[in-house]
Amino acid sequence: MKVTANTAMDIQFFDQSEVPQPRDQIRIEKLTPEPYPDGWRIKVSIEVTPFQERPSLELRIRNEQRVIAELSIIETMHRHMEFTVHVRGVTSPYGPYWAECDLYYEDRLSPQHRVSVPFVISPNAQSQNQQEEVKS
Repeated sequence: MKVTANTAMDIQFFDQSEVPQPRDQIRIEKLTPEPYPDGWRIKVSIEVTPFQERPSLELRIRNEQRVIAELSIIETMHRHMEFTVHVRGVTSPYGPYWAECDLYYEDRLSPQHRVSVPFVISPNAQSQNQQEEVKS
């Protein structure tokens, strides 16, 4: 009886659609701000191109007058990220906002990609959430 073994093994450590790219091809692919029901916190999801060299990011939340939250992400190791930022320095969190994110290497004053996404913090989200909690 002859026994043969297959010695060739193909182990995939990365999804083939997510091949790491060189520095000059890295972009912010998705920026999603989601206000929490209380209006004072915002969950921000960021997705970047798979990378060979770790990028840095600057995240800002601003209203019409000024920046109300800022976050620096230095040489991230992850392409999918989620953060919670707090709305500060305003009497009411409700109204229009913009989530802005810059992706850069070395010099944060010279980003290679920038994304801005408008969103609204509405009091309706809080009252709808409270109604859902009461029904449970």
